[in-house]
Amino acid sequence: MSINGNSIQNETYIPNLLGEYEATVDSKGRFLVPGGLKKQLPEGDNRMVISRGFEKCLTLYPMASWGPIVERIRKLNDFDPKVREFKRLFLGGATEVEMDAAGRLLLPQQLKDFAGLSKDIVLAADLDKINIWDASKYKQFFEDFSPEAFSSLAADVMAEKGSGGIGI
Repeated sequence: MSINGNSIQNETYIPNLLGEYEATVDSKGRFLVPGGLKKQLPEGDNRMVISRGFEKCLTLYPMASWGPIVERIRKLNDFDPKVREFKRLFLGGATEVEMDAAGRLLLPQQLKDFAGLSKDIVLAADLDKINIWDASKYKQFFEDFSPEAFSSLAADVMAEKGSGGIGI
């Protein structure tokens, strides 16, 4: 396996995806994976899993990222009603997709409807996965989020427990 022309010996390599990319969904529900994002994906593995996101978006997982998630889910206790509910919500609609020779991915219609995706979409890299948003909803999210709210959120999320410092 290689990333950006560099050979990777570890088959459990999980990508470190970065960036925001605009794309257009065609009349058949396909979009071209932007070159800047495509070159960050493991070379030769054109298969991914697309599922509902936690917000009104879709999440696209490279297979290297999806595998560990599935293994963790397999270990959950199906006798717990919360586990069953989580599995229905998280795995329901999850679909394996494959990039075609032109570098396009097909969005399953039911997932496209769930996220309210129109013609213009944004692919927002999220380290080991890619969130797919309707472009207008994504833009609105950032317009509604103030710098002060972002600063407060960062302090809450990134603070090391007990130290009050940022754990970066």
